[in-house]
Amino acid sequence: MSGHTGDVLAAASAAAVEGDGGAQVADGAHFDLLIVGCGPAGEKAAAQAALFGKRVCVVDPGPIGGACVHTGTLPSKSLREAALVLSGAKALDLSAVTVGVDPHVRLADLLAHKAAVCLAEQGRMERNLRHHGVTLLLGRATLTGLDSLRVQPRDDSPPIHLRGDVVLLATGTRPHRPAGLEFDHLRIWDSDEVVSMERLPSSLLVYGAGVIGCEYASIFAALGVAVTLCEPRTRPLGFLDDTIATALLDALRHKGVQLRTMCKLGPVVADDGGVSVELEGPEGRDTVRVDQLLFAAGRMGNSEGLGLAEAGLTADSRGLLRVDAQYYTGAGRIYAVGDLIGFPALASTSMDQGRGAVCHAFGFPYKQRLSSFLPYGIYTIPEVSMVGETCDALQARGQPFEIGVARYKDNARAHLQGESDGLLQLVFCPETRRLLGVHVVGHQASELVHVGLMVMQLGGTIDALVEAVFNFPTLGELYKYAAYDGLGRLARRGAAAASG
Repeated sequence: MSGHTGDVLAAASAAAVEGDGGAQVADGAHFDLLIVGCGPAGEKAAAQAALFGKRVCVVDPGPIGGACVHTGTLPSKSLREAALVLSGAKALDLSAVTVGVDPHVRLADLLAHKAAVCLAEQGRMERNLRHHGVTLLLGRATLTGLDSLRVQPRDDSPPIHLRGDVVLLATGTRPHRPAGLEFDHLRIWDSDEVVSMERLPSSLLVYGAGVIGCEYASIFAALGVAVTLCEPRTRPLGFLDDTIATALLDALRHKGVQLRTMCKLGPVVADDGGVSVELEGPEGRDTVRVDQLLFAAGRMGNSEGLGLAEAGLTADSRGLLRVDAQYYTGAGRIYAVGDLIGFPALASTSMDQGRGAVCHAFGFPYKQRLSSFLPYGIYTIPEVSMVGETCDALQARGQPFEIGVARYKDNARAHLQGESDGLLQLVFCPETRRLLGVHVVGHQASELVHVGLMVMQLGGTIDALVEAVFNFPTLGELYKYAAYDGLGRLARRGAAAASG
């Protein structure tokens, strides 16, 4: 192992055990707010309440950060960035330069960046809690009533009983593991295990073409792995606009990903040499032999062991809790936020859910509900991001709309970066020209979407994008030319109506 890699991984391991018992909290202590779980939602909720002077205790089994920091959001995105660099996917089309994955690259080196990023974010969260005077208790919490918890500290010291005026549950989710799959076998991963892989497979079958499955399919394809992506539904990512979903799937196929839809998983047999997976599709059954299987079809709420019955709460079949618009569970003063309450299950949304829940619970005259416009980012290669209405949804409701499209191939910055595949699509009202939705597939999509988001949040029109001056050359110019395209479509629509 290289010196740099060893230092990073050693530091991460040390951080995971440092302060094993967390803060010293007296048995029977009372807080204004008790939070169970310190991922994005729990951390931001704690800081928000403390900012308004509330005494807050966060209980987490540790290390803090949840799936976002340790197994999901940040690890997968850091692996994506490493894949882009190592595979040369960001390289320019220089005839004298050949780039690709070094066949001798060690996996520890590939994962070193992931460890460093996750360690840095964990440290930031710890500093933020200390800065706001939040008490962090490392242990497992169980509800013992509507306003009380029993905490078993991580250092196995005697249980601690806490009381709180408000209780917030933010325990997140874990991968769904169906019966019949041997997840203890090294050849079968769930979506949490993949970021701790010990080797890069030569071939991979990803079952589940949702956000997580598509992200990993594109990452491994960029690393030169032969990838088969299987989805039981007719079309993956059904919440995306059809044009954008089609563009993404075409890009995945272009990168060598074999996509199979309406494909159900049959018996799986893993041995030392690989995995045999039986698939049942429209054309019958067949068996695929691969080096590794990644099962990425769904997640389950971490509600087991929370003592929900003691508070009169029940989870659904996926372990998720039902809440109202203010994230109230309907029991006592218990709230729930983040992935534990289901869709959209995004770190960005979870953070504001946490803030909104505590503001509502304590009556703070501040953020009590989320924005109407929530961006969605998919960190595939290429990226996808969207906010607002889709054409499909508007059409289903019979609501008139028009679109404007700009393509990366017509953008100078995209060519400078060697990223000329992609498009930006605006959806707007033909009468008022008010912007209703933004959909992007291509380089930096998750950043670009924020321009449109702010226009929508301010009730703006596509005219605002036409009138704006954008730096040249930038990807931001895509907005101006998509807006011009939209105005052109309106003009043609008007001319057709006049001639008719």
